[in-house]
Amino acid sequence: MENREFIKISRERVAILIGTDGEVKTLIEKETKTRLEIDSEEGSVLIVSTEETDDPLAVWKARDIVRAIGRGFSPRRALRLLGDDELLEIVDLTLFSDKSKNTMTRIKGRIIGAGGKTRRVIEEVSGAILSIYGHTVTIIGDVDQGRIAKEAIIMLIDGAPHSTVYSVLQKKRQALKRRWTSWKPLSET
Repeated sequence: MENREFIKISRERVAILIGTDGEVKTLIEKETKTRLEIDSEEGSVLIVSTEETDDPLAVWKARDIVRAIGRGFSPRRALRLLGDDELLEIVDLTLFSDKSKNTMTRIKGRIIGAGGKTRRVIEEVSGAILSIYGHTVTIIGDVDQGRIAKEAIIMLIDGAPHSTVYSVLQKKRQALKRRWTSWKPLSET
């Protein structure tokens, strides 16, 4: 049975999705064993499974990669979603603001930080990667990485001082490290 997903992205991101001579589109199709039908005028993308598709989640993976590129990620960074544990989460900033241009600019500025410092710290400490584009912040990472990054983003939106956010990030990371170093497979217990 053929699986299908339909998604719309910004027309300004379509060229990036396609890539020079179609290289990005071809790479996504090859890696996910799907077919992408892109309407450049509308920004619509139909993702269809092919006969070679052996992963039942392949169409969803391709959809998330397309969505990530549409939300500002470079194709190289979006392809991280090919990993089995990697997830995509989109935080809609309009849910946290009055939607005015000034408020949106202020919120995005707090998340990015001076010279991109805050975004870089969130990425380094959480292990997730971020894209701030339009009225969204998009996160790619595993469940724990995404949770830590999202918590930092929400704290910044709520007006927490950057130093407090950095401190919380470090504590979360240390707790995560302790949890993973204390974990033992059942065969070792």
